[in-house]
Amino acid sequence: MGMVVVLSLPLILFSVALGFGCYFLGRARGRQDIRTNPQIYGVPTPPPDVAASPSSYPPPHYTKSPSPSKGHLPV
Repeated sequence: MGMVVVLSLPLILFSVALGFGCYFLGRARGRQDIRTNPQIYGVPTPPPDVAASPSSYPPPHYTKSPSPSKGHLPV
């Protein structure tokens, strides 16, 4: 029984220490990444050497015409 404690207790403590180390290292790295490369949400801008042409825009959305109400059928 003593051998199980001698082998497993250091492994458990090492795993906990490794988990805390990875957590704090990742948190510091993430904070540094946010400071140097902030995330920008929105529509991406085209490159400066490309002129905007009307053909580069997506086609407009078309909507369906409203259907007649249930009680009235067209004659």
